[in-house]
Amino acid sequence: MRLAIATLMGAVALTPSVQASNWTGQGELGLAAARGNARSENLNAKLDFVNEDDQWKHAFNVSVLRAKGEVSGDFDGDGTPEERFELNANRYELGASSAMKMNERSSWIAALRHEKDDFASYETQSTFSIGYGYTIFDTEASALTLELGPGFRRAKVAATGDTESSMIVRGLVDYRRSLTANTNLTNTLLIESGSDNTFAQNIFGVAVAMNDKLALKFGLEARYNSETTPGTKSTDTLTTMNLVYSFK
Repeated sequence: MRLAIATLMGAVALTPSVQASNWTGQGELGLAAARGNARSENLNAKLDFVNEDDQWKHAFNVSVLRAKGEVSGDFDGDGTPEERFELNANRYELGASSAMKMNERSSWIAALRHEKDDFASYETQSTFSIGYGYTIFDTEASALTLELGPGFRRAKVAATGDTESSMIVRGLVDYRRSLTANTNLTNTLLIESGSDNTFAQNIFGVAVAMNDKLALKFGLEARYNSETTPGTKSTDTLTTMNLVYSFK
């Protein structure tokens, strides 16, 4: 397969005045297309916003994945193999959380998450949780925060259209480390476990800053659902190379 087009683009996170509103944000976007012996196109994009002061920390995030690929088969039943360009990934996720700080290390947190995935065992998953957050350490070089608490999950099974509702336990581990003056490592592990399903998502990233606004980021994301329908795998992985725009 010959790669004809490979483009990395940046998405802008807009805020009117960071100093006045305490908002910070960043956006990342990766786009790639192949033409030749095979065709494929994929797009992934993310936006993250944070507003923090001495008492509260609010966070919002959006992520999108969309991909098309060339498949072969007898689609019209005439016995002749054909090739067709089909959508093979289509997912978006929305998330929000608010943390009320009790002191420099501890906080009470409420979190919402909703996702829609056309190619997963669960067409939609929505969760709400409350919990306790604790920062083990937070320095210029590194930081580690843990969150744990109960919640509620509502999900639609793709194969049957049935809706499942259950209580869950939500846990989150958020780690960052500055490897060099312009290289940062991040890793976020999220687990939502209930009687119907256990969802886990780990997002690992290494960003190399080119200046104070732009960075090139390598990312590896793994997603797991314990309950799957026949023909669907439990684990999905996504590898990305994106351009990141930051507003601080």
